[in-house]
Amino acid sequence: MVNAHSTPRPVARTLASTATNAVGAYLSPRNGTYAFYIGSDHLFRSREKSDVQVLGPFPSHAREQHFLSPSYPLNLSEPIDFKGKWPSSCADGGEVEWTTAHSKTDGTLDVSFPHIRWAALRATEGWAGLQHHSVLHTTITVTPPPNLSSDTSERPGEPPRLLVNVAQGSFFTAVPQWYMGNIYAMERVLPQTVSLPSTPSFTGPTTYDLFVSGDYEIRLFGDPRFNGDKSGIPTLSIKLSVDLEPVPTESTVEIIPDHSVTCDFVDGWAFGDALGVGVRSVSGWWNIDGVSLATAELTDRLNLTLLQNTALAPTQTRIVPLKIVQLLPFGGHEIPVALHLTSRNNATTTLHTSIPVRQHPHWSPSEVPAAGIQATYLYGSSSPTAFLVMPPEEPNEDGAGVDILSMPFWIQAIPRQKHSWVVTPTGRTAWGLDWHGPSAMDAWGSVDALGAILKSRDAWRGYELADDTRVLLLGHSNGGQGAWWNAARYPDRVAAVIPAAAYLKSQVYVPLIQSHLRALRRPFLRAILETALTPDDNDLFLSNLAHTRILAIHGGDDENVPTWHSRAYVSTLKTWNADAPVKLREDPGELHGTRGETGLATSVGFGPSPDSFTLTVSIPAESGSLHGWRIHQLLVPGRIGRLTVVLSGTSIEVRTNNVAVFSIQHIPRYAADVLVIDGFTFPMDALRDNSHNAVHFSREVVHGKLARILTSPVPIVIIYESSSQSSLSATLRLASALDGYHKLDAEIIDDAEAVRRLHIESLGTANIVVVTNGKGEFAQSLLSQERTAFTLNNRTLLLRGSLWERSLRLFPIRTGVPIPDWVVITEHADNMGAGGIEGAGVWGNTWSWNEGISAV
Repeated sequence: MVNAHSTPRPVARTLASTATNAVGAYLSPRNGTYAFYIGSDHLFRSREKSDVQVLGPFPSHAREQHFLSPSYPLNLSEPIDFKGKWPSSCADGGEVEWTTAHSKTDGTLDVSFPHIRWAALRATEGWAGLQHHSVLHTTITVTPPPNLSSDTSERPGEPPRLLVNVAQGSFFTAVPQWYMGNIYAMERVLPQTVSLPSTPSFTGPTTYDLFVSGDYEIRLFGDPRFNGDKSGIPTLSIKLSVDLEPVPTESTVEIIPDHSVTCDFVDGWAFGDALGVGVRSVSGWWNIDGVSLATAELTDRLNLTLLQNTALAPTQTRIVPLKIVQLLPFGGHEIPVALHLTSRNNATTTLHTSIPVRQHPHWSPSEVPAAGIQATYLYGSSSPTAFLVMPPEEPNEDGAGVDILSMPFWIQAIPRQKHSWVVTPTGRTAWGLDWHGPSAMDAWGSVDALGAILKSRDAWRGYELADDTRVLLLGHSNGGQGAWWNAARYPDRVAAVIPAAAYLKSQVYVPLIQSHLRALRRPFLRAILETALTPDDNDLFLSNLAHTRILAIHGGDDENVPTWHSRAYVSTLKTWNADAPVKLREDPGELHGTRGETGLATSVGFGPSPDSFTLTVSIPAESGSLHGWRIHQLLVPGRIGRLTVVLSGTSIEVRTNNVAVFSIQHIPRYAADVLVIDGFTFPMDALRDNSHNAVHFSREVVHGKLARILTSPVPIVIIYESSSQSSLSATLRLASALDGYHKLDAEIIDDAEAVRRLHIESLGTANIVVVTNGKGEFAQSLLSQERTAFTLNNRTLLLRGSLWERSLRLFPIRTGVPIPDWVVITEHADNMGAGGIEGAGVWGNTWSWNEGISAV
C-alpha cells in the first residue's frame, strides 16, 4: 500500500528461489559489514527434495504447545539421540522414533505419519485423536564467499542475522531462544530476526541446528478425509524460508509497505482521518518525531500531522500514526510523505515514501465501487486501521453488517442494501482473536468510525448513522462464532444475527481429551485455569439473546464445523425462551461453504422489553447492556454473574447472582411504581427524578483472564531491563508476536525510563508488561507498594531466562489458552504441559487476593 523511496540495502533472496546451480544467495558487502551466503544440507537443496528429521507424533490438543516445551519431548540443552525412541500413545507399542520427511524446492514441508493407525484413534477419540505434536530438525549452513579477505581488520561490524519465516509452524529456534511462528499463515507478517547462536567462520562453512515445533490442529488444517486423501492421514504442511541480513555499522531504518494504512477518497475528500506508514528499525534505536508533505504544492489542500512520537527498538516494526486534515478537495493518486527521524546518538535522517490513493465519485443508487470504499480510523485512539464499507442505495435508516476484510469477495458477497450500510472490519488481522477482545473492539470501532466519517461532510450527512446504531451481525465459520459472541456481549446494539457455519466454542470444536492437563493432580487448580475460558463459552451467555431475532445457517454435511454446533445454539436458546425468535436453516448436502441469505432488513429503536429476561456476564468490562440493564462489577471475579429482571404488574423485581454493581437505562419507559432489588424496594418516581440510571458505577474492574491485556486503549508498553540482553530479546519477540498476530502496537522502554515516568505520573493509560528478574527499580517500586499479593519482603523475585521462555509462550496471543489473571509455572511444564503449573488465580476487586478463585 506504500511505495518506499528510501535508500536500498542489500537483501538476500529467498533461498527457495535461488538458481539450480547454487545452494544459497550471496550478500554483497556494504560499509565494511560481513559478507556471507547461506545454504542448507537439508532444507534448501535446489536439485532434489531435501531431507528433514521428524520426531513424533505425540498426542496434543490445540494450544497445548503454549504450555509444553516446543521441543517436547527433547531437552535441547542436552545432546540429541537421533537413534533413540520416545513414549507416545499414538503409536503401536507406545513408542516413536525419528523419521524423515522431504521438503519441496519452494520450502514447503509436508509431514505425515502413515504408519500410525489414525482410523483406530479416530474411532474412539474423534478429531481429538488426530491432533498431534512433532519436532522437526534441520540445519542451516552459513558460508563465507571464496574471495573473503583473511585480514580481520577488513571485517568490522557484527555477524549477519537470520531472517526466518515459518508459516503454519507454532514455534522455532536456532537455540536457545524460541520464536513464535506464523501458525495461521497470515499475510503481512514479517520474518523473525534471529541472531546467529555463534559467530560464523571466515574460512569455512558453519552449520547451525534449526528446530521447529509442528502442531497439527484440525481447526487449521481441516479434516484430512476432505483434503483429497481418502486414507484420512493428517498431514502437517509447513513452509520455511531463511535469509541472511547484514547488520549495518550505522543505525538504519526502512519503510515496510505492507504495514501501511490508507483510505479512499470520495469526491476528493478522505473517507477517514487516519493514515499509517509502516517502518522497521534494521539496527539501532530510532524516534520518528516529525512528518511533512514531500511536495510543497499540496500544503494548500492537505495537512498531515504526527499523532505521537513513535519510538523504534532495534529490529522492531511499528505503524507511524498520521492524522490527515483537508482544506480543499484532493484529486491526486498518491500522497508524498516525508518522515523525520532521530537516532539515539542524535543522528537525523528523512524517509520518503508515497501513499497511493484510490479516488471515487459520490455513490449513487446505480453506481458504487465494486470492491467497496476503504475507510480508516484510529483504533484505541492511536493505531491507524482500515475497514471496508458498501454504501446503501438511498439515504439510510439504520444498520450495518459485520464480517472480515481480507478480499473484495467478502464485501461483494453481501447484497447492497437499500437503506443500510454494510461494514467489513478487519478484526485487526485475518484470524485476530476470533472476534473476541481487540478483534471485537475493532468491529464495533469500525461501525462508530463510519458514523463519525458520515457526519464530517454535508454531502454524506443524509446517509449518517445514529449514535450507538444497532446492527445486523453476519459471519461465517470463525466469523459466525464471532457473531454469536458479540451479539451475546452487546445485545442492545444488535437488531438481529445471521451466523453461518458457526462453532460453539473452542473447547468443543475439538475436545481437549488429549490434554496433559489431566496430569494435574489438583482438580481445583485445573478448574481455576479453565475459568480463563469461561468468557469464551458462548453457550453460557445465550440468555442475553433469548429475545433477539436470529437466523442460524449451517450445511447439513459440514466437514469443518459439525452441524450439531448450530443445533446446540438453538436448543440452548429455547431452554431460556421456548418462543425465542430463532430459526435454524440447515441445508442438506451442503459443506462448510454454505449459501448466503439475501433479505437483510432490520428493525430500529427499542421494542417493548419482555416480561422477564436474564443478563449473564463474565467480564463486565467487555459486556454491554440488555434491555437497558448492565452489570458493571462482580462480587467474585472469575465466576459468572447473572441479573434476572421480572416485570410484574406495577413492580420490577430484580434478582442478582454474584453482581456487585449494575445500572439501569431508559427508566422513563417503565410504567412500574417500584423497583425491588433482592428484596429491597425503591420508588420509581425518585429514580426517574434523579437520573436515567438507578444505580451507576464510576470504575470498572478488569479481571478474569490475562487476555484482557490485549485490549489496551493505547499501545501496550513493554518494559525491559537494559542490563539484560535476554530481557530485551524476550521483549522484542513479544512485540513481534503482537504485531504479527493482532497488528497491536507496542512501545518498548527500559527500566530507567519507566521509573522516570512513574515518578512524574506519566505512565498513561496503557496496559504494561514488565520483563524482569525482580531486580529492576521499576518492578521493585511497584512491588513495594503491596497493591497485590506479591511482595518482595527482603528477597528477590527470581525469573531466570528459562522462565522468561515459558512466560512468553503463555502470553495470551491466541484464544483457547487457559490463563487466568496470574499463574506460577515451573520447569515441569516443559514435559507435563499445564501439569507443570503450581498455582493460578483471578484477582479480586481492587487487585486483592481472591481466595475463592485462587490456588497455590
